[in-house]
Amino acid sequence: MSTTDKPLVNKVAASGLITLKLEEFFPKAEIAKLDLKDYLFRELLLKEKDFREAMAAHDWEQYTGKILLVYCSTDAILPMWSYMLVASYAAPYAADVFQGEEKDYYLAFYTKTLAALDIEKYRDERIIIKGCTDNKPIPANAYLELAKRLRPLAKSIMFGEPCSTVPIYKKPREGK
Repeated sequence: MSTTDKPLVNKVAASGLITLKLEEFFPKAEIAKLDLKDYLFRELLLKEKDFREAMAAHDWEQYTGKILLVYCSTDAILPMWSYMLVASYAAPYAADVFQGEEKDYYLAFYTKTLAALDIEKYRDERIIIKGCTDNKPIPANAYLELAKRLRPLAKSIMFGEPCSTVPIYKKPREGK
């Protein structure tokens, strides 16, 4: 049998490596933003009566199934109840309501999602945490959280692609 007659073997698949892709956890819902400055007097001062009327008249259905990010882009000091009022109107429609900007949302989302991840299935496994994403803004914190959670269980943790990995952790052999 010549070398050209040998069947092709996927060495990565045969290696027993498990590749985790953080982009697979990325939120599926569309992001919508609500800047509260637009509902303030001179974009700086919250007048309770006007704000309540504006929130009651706002079209909340436009956020159906979306992740609503609520923030204020000016230096206005808003009372905490203003965010609570927004949440009370938005919650029946939005998939999620978050106070903050997009980068803050992704950080909180990944922290919460990875904390809830069932990692027991990775016990004594060789894990690669995929490095490249499909242009999704995966925060560095997500990589840190995943490595931190996997370390007590995994046989090894690597970063990158199966063909080119950076070793992160290797469980010491028993008796050493």
